[in-house]
Amino acid sequence: MRKRHLWIAVLSIICVVLLGADMRSERVQAQSGGRLVVFAAASLTDAFTDLARQFEAVHPESEVLLSFGGSSSLAAQIYQGAPADVFASANHLQMIRLQDEGLLATYPRTFARNRLALIVPADNPANIMQLGDVAQADVRLVVAAEGVPVRVYSDVLVSRLSQLDAYGVPFAEGFYSNIVSEEDNVRQVALKVALGEADAGLVYASDVTADIADDVLIIPLPDSVNPVATYPIAVLAETNAPELAHAFVDFVQSEHGQMVIQDRGLLSGMIQRAPITINR
Repeated sequence: MRKRHLWIAVLSIICVVLLGADMRSERVQAQSGGRLVVFAAASLTDAFTDLARQFEAVHPESEVLLSFGGSSSLAAQIYQGAPADVFASANHLQMIRLQDEGLLATYPRTFARNRLALIVPADNPANIMQLGDVAQADVRLVVAAEGVPVRVYSDVLVSRLSQLDAYGVPFAEGFYSNIVSEEDNVRQVALKVALGEADAGLVYASDVTADIADDVLIIPLPDSVNPVATYPIAVLAETNAPELAHAFVDFVQSEHGQMVIQDRGLLSGMIQRAPITINR
C-alpha cells in the first residue's frame, strides 16, 4: 500500500513538472512567435500593412494583427484597457498622455515623418488653384475632427498662414467657415475628396495612394508654413508579448523598415537607436 501511495506521489510530481515545462514552453513560443496586436495611425495603413507581412516572413510563427484609426481614438482605447502590444501614433501628444499614465514600456521614438497636402477632386469643381482659394465662399472643405493629429497639424498651418500679409485673419475665418465635415481619421478625409463629396481636404502627402491618385489633384503648400508631422512608436506596458513587441519596433526602425516607410510616401525618421525601456 505504501509503495502504491509512493508511486502516486511520484507520478503527481512528474505531472506537475511536465505541466510547468509545457507552460514555460508555451510562454517561450509566445515570445518567439505568437500574436502581436499593433495599434497604428490611419495614415500608416499601407506602410504598416507591408511591415507586418514582412515581419511575419522573418518570424514565421508570429501573427501581426493591425488596428488602424485616428491616433487620439486609439490612445483612448489603450487608456481604457484595450489589449495591444505596440502603438504607433501620428504625433507625440498621444504618446505623452499614455506615458504620463504609465502605459508605455519604452520611451517613444520618432520612426517616420510626413507633410500635409491639400487635395481636390480630379475635375476640381471649385476651381481651386492655390491654398488661398479654399477660404473662398461656397467651398466645401473636409478636415479631420479636432484632436486627430492631422487636424492639429492643419490648425498649425492655418495659424501660420493667418499671420502672413498674403493671407491674414480673413483666410482663417473663411477656412473654418467652409468646413462641411470633420472625419474620425485622415483616410476618411482623403476618401471623401476622391469621391467628390468635398471640394478640398487636408491630408498627409502619403495619403495620396495609388488607389486614389487618379481621382485627386494635389495643390502645392508652401514649405515655409507646412508643419512636419512626426510619428513615434512604443511598446505598451501591458503587452503580453514583450520580446516580440520589441522585435517589431526594432524592425520598424531598421534600415529595411525605413525603406518600406519611404516606399509608402512617408519620410524616414532616421532612428539610430532602439527604444529605451522605462523602469518602474
